Amino acid sequence: MAEIRIFISSVQAEFASERKQLCNYIRQDALLGRFFIPFIFEELPAINTSAQEAYLTEAGQCDIYVGLFGERYGYEDGAGVSPTEREYDVATQQHKHRLIYLKNVPSRHPKEERFIHKVEQDVVRKSFDAYDDLRTAVYTSLVRYLEEKEYLRLLSFDATFHRAATLDDIDPSKVELFVNLARDRRNFPIPFSAGIPKILTHLNLMAEDGRLTNSALLLFAKDPQKFFITSEVKCAQFYGTKVEKPIPFYQVFHGSIFELVDQAVGFVMGHINAKVGDRSKSASVDVDYEFPVKAVTEAIVNAVTHRDYTSNASVQVMLFRDRLEILNPGTLPYGMTVPLLSQLHSSIPTNPVLAHPVYLAGYIERMGTGTTDIIEQCEAKGLPTPTFRQNSFFQVTLYRKLQDNGLEQRNQEEVKLTEETTAIELNAKQRLVIVYCRLPRTSRQILKHIGVSYHSTNIKKYINDLIDAKLLKVVNGSSKNNRDVMYVKC
Repeated sequence: MAEIRIFISSVQAEFASERKQLCNYIRQDALLGRFFIPFIFEELPAINTSAQEAYLTEAGQCDIYVGLFGERYGYEDGAGVSPTEREYDVATQQHKHRLIYLKNVPSRHPKEERFIHKVEQDVVRKSFDAYDDLRTAVYTSLVRYLEEKEYLRLLSFDATFHRAATLDDIDPSKVELFVNLARDRRNFPIPFSAGIPKILTHLNLMAEDGRLTNSALLLFAKDPQKFFITSEVKCAQFYGTKVEKPIPFYQVFHGSIFELVDQAVGFVMGHINAKVGDRSKSASVDVDYEFPVKAVTEAIVNAVTHRDYTSNASVQVMLFRDRLEILNPGTLPYGMTVPLLSQLHSSIPTNPVLAHPVYLAGYIERMGTGTTDIIEQCEAKGLPTPTFRQNSFFQVTLYRKLQDNGLEQRNQEEVKLTEETTAIELNAKQRLVIVYCRLPRTSRQILKHIGVSYHSTNIKKYINDLIDAKLLKVVNGSSKNNRDVMYVKC
């Protein structure tokens, strides 16, 4: 974080004590000392330049000009101007942030009166009687500066405005996809044709002056990790029951909140056991995964949405031989405890501005029931009850099914699908396609997601064959050979 330089300007002889005390106070204060570097001329070491050039250079290099005005005008140069007024003029010309404090005195030098009158045309000044008054006034002004510049956030991270981002950083295609999903899932009222500013403003993601919240960037930026490098998700699979090398499968996913969830869920579902039904009772065929897809999705959505984005850590998804662990940096909200997660409880999102669009897009089915849904879905499938744990990370653990002779054996490469009397095999990438196409996807998006080239052979293997097996279907009945058509899980 860049240091904020403060230049303290006054008649040195009149304010010698106040200057030194104020400088020491700013340096030693637990809050102000983290951000501000104060400067007073008397601390400047011997240098090969004139005094006037030295103090004007410092005034020009500061971020904040603090002026202490009292009875005296001070030494006058050949033009009849004091150093204090010269310093003020430099700060004004270079658009520095100016804080003026006026000591209450019985009388003032006529030039000091004129100087104060000039200053009052530009900025609001604060009066003081003694040093304690000055210290309090300076502290208040500097804290307000930190708030205005957003060094101190009064709002939650997700509602805070980013200092540098603009609408050029927003990806229109991501906004359009969200609008389509939110309209279908939650009757979102704003069409994409209304324009991105109106949509973001409606979602409380953009201010009237065009500033974007951190949530807007996490949801819709072209490159969210450009702004928040640790907003990635790290996924790993281990063949044993603990973290150890070699790691068979390890991926770090980047993208928007929605893309992170899709990729992380796809990773898990692509590396667990799956059974596929037959057509004896239905024309469509369902894939029965070892873990409930909704439970895995809910756990990952919660981790990505409710994590502490001020942390330097990332969300971690780790698949072991006996369990799935999902960890996110952060803690439970105040008033929420781990035992409460196993029963109906109030919804207290860590990032409420971020969570609302995630809900609108259908990634969260109901607000406030996510953890109980995870428990119910796993227990309904005959799995052990998931557990929740709070340490330096918040951890959700889903347990794989146990058999009498130990852990269920995992076929690491392929799962057999029986379609009537014909054996069809699904490899890991084909299972990834099925999970990824919970939402409509184009062929290019599908092949890019699983890391293969856009080629007719891959289209047949990873799309057309799944359509023939009734695992994928074409949206709106368009020709499956059209490269612009979208596909969705049956």
